[in-house]
Amino acid sequence: MAVALTGLVLLTTACTPEQDIISTPTQAPQPIMNSAPYVCKLVPEQAFRLVTGTSGPVTERTSGNENSGECRTDTTPRSLEVGWLNTGDGTSQEHLDFLMDDRRRLYSRHGGVALPADLGEGLAAYLSNTPVAEQPYRVSSKFRCGGKDRMIDIYLAQVAKGRDAIKDMTELMRIAQKRYGEVYNCTPGT
Repeated sequence: MAVALTGLVLLTTACTPEQDIISTPTQAPQPIMNSAPYVCKLVPEQAFRLVTGTSGPVTERTSGNENSGECRTDTTPRSLEVGWLNTGDGTSQEHLDFLMDDRRRLYSRHGGVALPADLGEGLAAYLSNTPVAEQPYRVSSKFRCGGKDRMIDIYLAQVAKGRDAIKDMTELMRIAQKRYGEVYNCTPGT
């Protein structure tokens, strides 16, 4: 009986906290905002820095025009790449559909997440252990703008710790489509 009573006292003492435990909730990540200036015409620089954790100077190289173009940052690895394409002037609807189908297959093999319907047809994914591993965070969308099908790709080399990559890439695509409409005078979704 004495042994049982001693064991009970030791167990009670061991399970009694010495001080109150205070829970500190983690801070919600800062939201992505659409504001000038822009990187590669379509991505807000502040949002790009927030999502990727990039702090140094950002310079870019752009080639192409409204119909087909790409822009890359001059960092190593390239921290951002944005591409755009639309039907017409040498790009057929079939080619645009082929490109989107190819991305859908690749992203789906890597757990890609479908974009909301208001962003058209597209997915966001993290493509690890692939030939595109230099920029594994990817989002692509085919959408209507001004009566034509358009396509935008956004590729990132990294996402800052604590950020939700899929959510952030979806928001970057939302801003990029809206900005595309402003730059190239069309209304996304029409």
